Amino acid sequence: MNFQEALFKYLLILGDTSLILAQRLSEWTGHGPFLEEDLALTNIALDTLGHAKTLLEYAAKVENKGRDEDKLAYFRNGREFYNVKLVEQPNGNYADTIVRQVFMDAFRYHYYKALCESKDETLTALAQKAVKEVQYHYRHSSWWIKRFGDGTEESHQKAQNAINNLWRFTGELFVPDESELIMEEEKIAPSLKQIQYIWNEEMQNLMKEATLTIPENAFMQTGGKQGIHTEHLDYILAEMQSLPRMYPEAKW
Repeated sequence: MNFQEALFKYLLILGDTSLILAQRLSEWTGHGPFLEEDLALTNIALDTLGHAKTLLEYAAKVENKGRDEDKLAYFRNGREFYNVKLVEQPNGNYADTIVRQVFMDAFRYHYYKALCESKDETLTALAQKAVKEVQYHYRHSSWWIKRFGDGTEESHQKAQNAINNLWRFTGELFVPDESELIMEEEKIAPSLKQIQYIWNEEMQNLMKEATLTIPENAFMQTGGKQGIHTEHLDYILAEMQSLPRMYPEAKW
């Protein structure tokens, strides 16, 4: 894998993860538990989609094969997507969504914060903007976790069930793909090991404050960064890509 190929794959990992997470969050639009929260989650989805657009736009430029960010988003199949498996998991109830979100928000906040020091000027500019937005996202999901965990017996149990189900997908966040290792060596990507240490400590403290428990010895699910996904991704893509594939030459 040469440098250009590694950078392209690396950008797809970041861009696809943001794109699929944004698509999942957008499914809550009009279905939030109350109006203010409906709007908050919709805005978080839009921020995340903006990150995906910038990353895929840059990926298309690096690939230099005539594709743009829309072609990358709407005209690849599931095996050509490299998002982590966590973001493609179903929304479930609101506790399921918030637990998935807090795992991702904590990771993305510290990742973008570290990415601000990248040697790649395009990624540095993205990270400097994104970290401010993700900081709000993280504050929002952390507040909900504490509200669920230290709330009613039912809310506590739903949050705990969500953690038990989703924790097995968190390990993949910190398992580097070959492209990520190359980018780390080139000082373009931050060290996943360093971020994992900070992330684990924060999750332990947050769950303790929320009176929730993190599973021990969970078997971690990986493969998303290699294009191997759960069955959920194909359903997401079928819905997300249906209109562009039906009218590929349409202009909006």
